[in-house]
Amino acid sequence: MTKSIIKNFNTLKGQVIVPADKSISHRAIIFSSLAKGKSIIKNFSDGQDPRSTLNLFKELGVDIDLRNDSTVIINSNGILLPPTEELDCGNSGTTMRLTSGVLARQEFESVLVGDQSLSKRPMKRIIEPLTLMGADISATENYTAPLTIKGQKLHGIEYYNKNASAQVKSCILLAGLDAEGKTTITEPYLSRNHTEIMLQHMGANIKVNGCCVEIEKSELSPIDIEICGDISSAAYFIAAALTIPNSDIILKNVGLNPTRTGILDILNKMGADIKILDKKQICSEEVGTLEIKYSHLNGCEISGEIIPRLIDEIPIIAVIATQANGTTLIKDAQDLRAKESDRITTVVTELKKLGADIKETPDGMIINGGKQLIGNCEVETYHDHRLAMSLYVAGLICQKEISINHFEWVNISFPTFEELFESIKV
Repeated sequence: MTKSIIKNFNTLKGQVIVPADKSISHRAIIFSSLAKGKSIIKNFSDGQDPRSTLNLFKELGVDIDLRNDSTVIINSNGILLPPTEELDCGNSGTTMRLTSGVLARQEFESVLVGDQSLSKRPMKRIIEPLTLMGADISATENYTAPLTIKGQKLHGIEYYNKNASAQVKSCILLAGLDAEGKTTITEPYLSRNHTEIMLQHMGANIKVNGCCVEIEKSELSPIDIEICGDISSAAYFIAAALTIPNSDIILKNVGLNPTRTGILDILNKMGADIKILDKKQICSEEVGTLEIKYSHLNGCEISGEIIPRLIDEIPIIAVIATQANGTTLIKDAQDLRAKESDRITTVVTELKKLGADIKETPDGMIINGGKQLIGNCEVETYHDHRLAMSLYVAGLICQKEISINHFEWVNISFPTFEELFESIKV
């Protein structure tokens, strides 16, 4: 599907209720499937990626009932059944990596497959620690899917992951839930911690000490959980409001977990007018309402330990940086090259088409801002939902119309994306 974007409105005003957090939705399905009893998940994400996780655990014999498209009832005895066919993870790296930690300790063989994009993404980062725990996993010679996993008894390990990654950490912790002895994982920086929060909430034998997490064999208790809004989805509305003159919007139900709010820290550093109107806790996760107003921004350096806290938001931060005065330097973000697309190359390539002054570096990009984006061209999404949404926002600030090819990839994480944007255009 090709989507044409043109600024045929004056500004952005109004309120948006941010859709459910994708990361938490994945984990709610996986952990509830491993618990014994009935779990109720409210405000489950309508993105295709979390639905891949839901459908996969149905294939593993879990009684999962999706009601009204957002409430999930799970009745589980904590036992998974051998699948009768390959387990399809779709486009979801979270599904494949986290589920590998679960399947490595089962008493059966399974095969994880994905779409063309997922089948190119690196899986050595989970294969290596799981193999050290005693897992039997085979992949292609490039350590990509399909993954064939022959369930084994596992033992605990002490593992240092040189690149902070919530997916790797969660995979190891899920394997450690049924491994003999203690399993410890340490990271150089703290990656998003939804897994630790939910496991603690469900009674796991888990200890967190800064960037080090330790888990021992545990039985999980079922939960009732209401999932907060996804700050990664909110980021596109934040970006548009900050860069379109006279905009003033309210975003409700935004997850404000400190391991996810790096984008707010960076935008505040750039001079953004963002206010948190209220803050509360829902199911041990911080949630709040944001007010965002058009702002005159300045470039800055983005590097080091903040990168894991905004890794998914870097494409849209690059769009914002094109409108900020001065230079924005993004460093230490080499993991972007292993996402749905090589997000360093693809972001630079497509924003250049729009007229941005942007340069690729081995671990990030340099953006010289303060220049009007022109447009009047076609851009590509590379089967990458975050790039598609970032280009949509860029199109709203271009002088001339742009066409985004394969815009349907936004449905991976945010099916109501365009509808919600239309609701605040005035």
